[in-house]
Amino acid sequence: MSNFMNEMERKFGKYAVPNLTFYIIGLFITGYLLQLMSLTGLNLTQYLTLDPYRILHGAQIWRLFSWVLIPPARLSIFTIITLFFYFFIGTTMERTIGTFRYNVFIFGGFLLMILAAFATYGVYFLVLGGNVQMLEVLMASLSRVFYTYYLQEAVFLIFAICYPDMQILLYFIIPVKVKYIGIFYAAFLGFQAVYDGIIGGNYAVLFAILFQFINVVLFYLQTGKLNHLKPHEAKRRETYKQSVKMTPRGITRHKCAVCGRSEEDDPNLEFRFCSKCNGNYEYCQDHLFTHQHVK
Repeated sequence: MSNFMNEMERKFGKYAVPNLTFYIIGLFITGYLLQLMSLTGLNLTQYLTLDPYRILHGAQIWRLFSWVLIPPARLSIFTIITLFFYFFIGTTMERTIGTFRYNVFIFGGFLLMILAAFATYGVYFLVLGGNVQMLEVLMASLSRVFYTYYLQEAVFLIFAICYPDMQILLYFIIPVKVKYIGIFYAAFLGFQAVYDGIIGGNYAVLFAILFQFINVVLFYLQTGKLNHLKPHEAKRRETYKQSVKMTPRGITRHKCAVCGRSEEDDPNLEFRFCSKCNGNYEYCQDHLFTHQHVK
C-alpha cells in the first residue's frame, strides 16, 4: 500500500493542493454565511445537500459538490474554537504525511461520502420497493446526514494514530492524551453506527460512518504498522535477532535519529531509513512517519 502511494505521489504529486485545510475552513465559513441568510427566510442550504434522489431524478448535479459547504455544526463560540483546532490538526497532518497523501485522504473522504449516500439510496430503493414518492421524502430528510462532520472526525482519528501521546487540554483544563480521545471518538462512532444504523434502521448514518472508517483503515495501512504480520518481515526479525546475539555488547546496529532509542532499549522496535531525508537517517517505528524530513 505504501509503495503504491509512493508511486502515485511521484506521478501526480504536483497536482496536490497545498494548505487544503485553509480552503476547507473557507468553505465552512461560506456555509455559515448561507445559514445566516436562512434567518431572513432565504434558505439556500436545502439546495446544497447531498441528495441522491434529486441528483438522479432532477439532474441537480451540483449537489455532488455543494454539500461540502454545509459546516459540521451550528455556528457558536464552541464551533469557532473547534475550527481553530481543526485547522491545527489539518495543517499538522499535511506536514506529517505530505501534501499529496493528505489530499488523497480528504478527497477520498469526499468520494466515500458520496458513495455512502448512493449506497443508502440503493438500500432504501429495495426496502421501499421502488416507491418514488416515499423515496423522495425519505432521502430529502436523510440527505443532511451526508455532510462534513464525519470526515472531520476521520481527520482527528488519523491525527490520533500519528500523535497518540500528544497531550491537549480538554475544555482548556484537563490534560488528556490524544489517543484516549481518539479511542473515545472511535467507540462513540461505532456505537452510533450500530445503535442508529443497524438497530434503528438508519442506513444513512451506518454508511456515512462505515465509509469514513474505511478511509481511516486505508490510511492506517499506508503507515506500514501492520508490516510485522507479513511472513518476510517475521523472517527478517528472526534474522535480526540472531545477528544481535552476535553483536558485541555495547555496540548498536540501529538508532533512531529522533528519540535515540536502539535495539538495546527494546528488541521489538523496528527501524527504517527515510527515503525523503537527505542523508542516512534511521528512525524507529514511532517516528518514521512523524519526523521532520531533513533537507
